[in-house]
Amino acid sequence: MTRGAKNFLMADISVLIPVHNAPLTIESAIASILRQTFHDFEVVVVDDGSTDSTPEILDTLALADKRLHIIHLPHRGIIHALNCGISECRGDFIARMDGDDICHPRRLEMQVDFMKSHPEVSVCSSLIKMFPRSELPGGLICYEQWMNSLVTHEQIARDMFVESPVAHPSVMMRHSELIEIGGYQERGWAEDYDLWLRYHTSGKLFAKVPEVLTFWRQAAGRLTFTDSRYAVENFLRAKAYYLAAILKDCGRSIALWGTGKTGRRLIKHLIREGLPVESVIDIDRSKIGQTLRSLPIVGLEYLDTNPNTFVISAVSSHEARKLIREHMSSIGLVETRDFICAA
Repeated sequence: MTRGAKNFLMADISVLIPVHNAPLTIESAIASILRQTFHDFEVVVVDDGSTDSTPEILDTLALADKRLHIIHLPHRGIIHALNCGISECRGDFIARMDGDDICHPRRLEMQVDFMKSHPEVSVCSSLIKMFPRSELPGGLICYEQWMNSLVTHEQIARDMFVESPVAHPSVMMRHSELIEIGGYQERGWAEDYDLWLRYHTSGKLFAKVPEVLTFWRQAAGRLTFTDSRYAVENFLRAKAYYLAAILKDCGRSIALWGTGKTGRRLIKHLIREGLPVESVIDIDRSKIGQTLRSLPIVGLEYLDTNPNTFVISAVSSHEARKLIREHMSSIGLVETRDFICAA
């Protein structure tokens, strides 16, 4: 491991940027950090074995600004790069960013002010805007809208098992808590979603500054689109793993709502994790009385006769999920206490 020149003064914030082969975007990404209205920060850039001109660009930038701290590593992937970067960060807060994104000039100022005035919050994100807009498919626009609709801890926690509710390069975390929770871990699924699930199951709080502070580039080469850890099946594995951790000893019977594709895939992983699911709920009367993975398929009346049941709703449709939430609330069940939506 080789390092660039260090500024040994302590910084309030460490901006952590892992990068691999990003010569066309890294300069603009770093420039957006260096022009922040908040000034007490360092930038720790971990070059994960780039094979193009990225290392030279980084070293040149570091010569011009002492806030830049460059770490050159052999290529071992983003999790290793992130953990090496954490070990070099000296700020009380760690702000994540990627080498192809752009920060609003007030991002650090607004996030650190929020974190200092809300000491109960462990992860502070922001609203995001994806770009380039002309190339965004409809699915990503819907994802952006959904993500930006989740601002408070209650909203984020409610949808934690639907999809990753915060954009990784938009977050600021408390350095000590990030270390205590184990940093980034390799489990075969997305490292950022795994981290949010560990924060969530540890009882930590999330929140967002309700302003667009991160401009999130979407390009074909992103790990989200190329790495198998980000595949839908692996997201379902992550959800099942942490749902099982939460519910194994809850002292309640467990039912899964949904016999569609999402339900069939999720219940497979829940069973593998040893969660004692007892029944599957469906509103299609033609399916009631049949079985799914040897479990009985029952109707909604099951909840009337089994009021202590905890329900995992595994329905991917936003509209169907809305109707399920309305029904569960109408019979006195409280989300996250009595049921969870997972998709």
